[in-house]
Amino acid sequence: MDFHSFNLHEDVLTGIDSMGYNKPTPVQEQAIPLILEKKDMIACAQTGTGKTAAYLLPLIDRISHGNYEHTSTLILVPTRELAKQIDEQVEGFGYFASVSSIAIYGGNKGDDWEQQKRALTTGADIIIATPGRLISHMAMGYVKLDQLNHLVLDEADKMLDMGFMDDLLKIIQQLPKQRQTLLFSATMPRKIRDLAQQILQDPAEVNLAISKPAEGIDQRLYLTYDNQKLPLLEHLLRSLDVLNMIIFTSRKSNVSQIVRSLKKMNFTAEGISSDMTQDEREKALQGFKNKQYQIVVATDILSRGIDIDSLSHVVNFDMPQDAEDYVHRVGRTARAASTGMAITFVNEKDMYRVQKVERLIERELPKLALPDDFGPGPAYNPTRIDGHSSGGNRSRGGAKQGSGSGDRNRGRSGGSGGNRNRSRDGQRPATASTEGTPAANATPQEQGTGEQQPRKRNNNNRNRNRNNNRGKGGSASAPNSPAATPQE
Repeated sequence: MDFHSFNLHEDVLTGIDSMGYNKPTPVQEQAIPLILEKKDMIACAQTGTGKTAAYLLPLIDRISHGNYEHTSTLILVPTRELAKQIDEQVEGFGYFASVSSIAIYGGNKGDDWEQQKRALTTGADIIIATPGRLISHMAMGYVKLDQLNHLVLDEADKMLDMGFMDDLLKIIQQLPKQRQTLLFSATMPRKIRDLAQQILQDPAEVNLAISKPAEGIDQRLYLTYDNQKLPLLEHLLRSLDVLNMIIFTSRKSNVSQIVRSLKKMNFTAEGISSDMTQDEREKALQGFKNKQYQIVVATDILSRGIDIDSLSHVVNFDMPQDAEDYVHRVGRTARAASTGMAITFVNEKDMYRVQKVERLIERELPKLALPDDFGPGPAYNPTRIDGHSSGGNRSRGGAKQGSGSGDRNRGRSGGSGGNRNRSRDGQRPATASTEGTPAANATPQEQGTGEQQPRKRNNNNRNRNRNNNRGKGGSASAPNSPAATPQE
């Protein structure tokens, strides 16, 4: 089958040819005819399978036939990066069909607000928006979507994960009841089913390899202590044929540390995180696409909706919190039926997360041995949680007498589970001179080199259990990657 089989408008086919698309992907083969039939649809397919074109092509075809004088299509997305990418694809596919679009997202300059306001007032054919920014415009009273024909929710699971449910429902309440609604998601948890039931009418379904990475990805795991990660990363960069690489970390504070370390190793690298301005992020991403540097280090802000041609390698510097996030991270490579390699570093605290990923993708991931001169890594034990066995006295009330309360740990992880390590690490009670002080409560990065000694004295038992090979392999300056860190 080719795109001419769908009887698309000649101008749309010209746009497809100009974009270099030859053969439709499986999700495009199934979705395009259903959308052309004006059916509501819920589609679930792995990342990198061409979902965006699956809905853009038939919608642009409908717009080219419809001669609408109003905004006909609203596409809601979780991130500004995805909004910009879809806007660029509309420009390519719809160039010859004279279809107009505007990306509506926050975090930019004041004159961008005015540009967005003009587009919303005059009525672009397609609006691609993040929910929060669109709500802000709608509150001003000039957004007119009462004649909308098509609504698309792209990366719906991510929007719900980011807490956009209320905003989505508020927007949808302002739309016409009679419309075509398309919901695209890479995963299909219960909350997506519930949302679909509220907003779709007798939807058709497309399901392709739910929550599974593409077949072309060579997935590898290394069991490492934290102080082995940077040396292992350098070894892999020098031994593998790396064209370009994204390194994912769950902590924003790790981004700059890893970039500095890579530059000391004489690799070209740049970091991207939510702490950067939109202009800085776009400049960094464009530099990576233009091959100005070989490596980009990023938080999960780049795990969805970023299409980079021929990305050869992805590295998870730490295991993501959610198994679905693993699928999205590794899905940045081997896109559009190509091949790539995804490498994940797993420390002793995160081994239980490996089982969750393996259950989700329905396959066992290979655990590779460290290079000979690295010394031993931690033994694989997926029953260990936060570096300790899940058996025995792991409940909060099961601490040995004299093990201490652990209250001094409260606040180190942003308030999420302050007592999580209580009575697990075998620590003695903190003395009155250190308990509650910044040195006792801060992370190693916050303490600085001059403040780490008190922390080492209080954590002797835990450090001895956590890393028996300290000094055998690699530098101790590797950024930490705790098991529970806030996702962006």
